[in-house]
Parts: sequence; structure tokens; C-alpha cells
Amino acid sequence: KSCQKPVDKYIEYDPVIILINAVLCKAQAYRHILFNTKINIHGKLCVFCLLCEAYLRWLQLQDSSQNTDPDDLIRYAKEWDFYRMFGIASLEQTSFFIGIFITLWWMAPEMLKRKSDFILLLKALLLSTYGKLLLIPAVIWEHEYTPLCLAFIKVFVLISNSQAIRVTLNLNRILPWFAIFFGLILENGVVCLFQKMGWDV
Repeated sequence: KSCQKPVDKYIEYDPVIILINAVLCKAQAYRHILFNTKINIHGKLCVFCLLCEAYLRWLQLQDSSQNTDPDDLIRYAKEWDFYRMFGIASLEQTSFFIGIFITLWWMAPEMLKRKSDFILLLKALLLSTYGKLLLIPAVIWEHEYTPLCLAFIKVFVLISNSQAIRVTLNLNRILPWFAIFFGLILENGVVCLFQKMGWDV
């Protein structure tokens, strides 16, 4: 019913081919992963991606403040800035997801009638943020193109989120992008709020 085909062709495929097709953002691969596999790594993947993002921000924060004051070194040793960056990244992602849920609930309430629909969509969104793992090689192979790489990673994650929404709720292409756009507005609102509070984001 979800695949709209007589049979899910990916049942016979090797997991590596399924993963490659998912990286290529093929809708049928997403359907197979979400509906016909028992993947239970949503929470762990989310935490790991947030840790990668927090580390990248923490690294940029240290680069921007080249201070050799001993008190400053002690402060970094305690890693409070890293935990703060993890909290900020978590709040930003939460606000992004809330923006998506509000938009979809407002535009297509019949798609999110049951609690199980919300849970399935949340799992799909968490799985589709796997592109943030690319932050690790971006940090390791640091070069002058790093900002461009980070922009490409962000676009890739948004495309994956769009496919996850489309496949989960069986929607056309426009509504998922509208929901993502509203989620980005809410996320940027949270960033502006932190900046007004004087926090480095």
C-alpha cells in the first residue's frame, strides 16, 4: 500500500545498495527503510548527529577566540561551552521539527490523525538527518572550502528531510518543502533569540 507497487523490490537487495539508494534520496528506498525494516537507531543517531554539530560549533568558537589566558583554558577544560553548544543544537533541531509538525498538522490534518502517525514521522525525520554525519569528515579534512561543504551538508539534510516527509505521509513534493521552510523560519527565530541574549551560536 505504501510502496504503491505489487512488491517492494528492495526486499531482495543487499543493504549496501539500499543505503546507496537512500543516499541518492530515492523515495522507494526510503519507503523500504521506513516501512519494511526494523531499524531502531533513531534516538542514538539523533544524539550522535547533535554531538557532531555541537563539536563543530565548539571548534569554531575556540578558533574565533584565540585567548591564552589560563582561566580561559580551565574553562575549556571543563567543556561548558561544548555542552552549551549541544543544548543550542538540540533546541534548534527541536524547533525545526516543531515547525514541520505545526505546518503539516495545519495544512494536512487528515495525515496526522493518530499518535502513531506523529511517531512515524518523527522517526523518519530523525533517520533522515543522517547527513549530519558528514560533518565528521568536514572537520577532519579541514580546508578553505569548509563553509561551502557545510552548506552542501545542510542542503543534503534538508532534501533527505523532504523525502522522509513525502514518503511517510504519501504527499506531493510541494507540501514537504513548505513544511521545511516553516521549520527553518522557526529554527532561525530560535538562533536570533540566542544571539539577542548575547550567546555565541
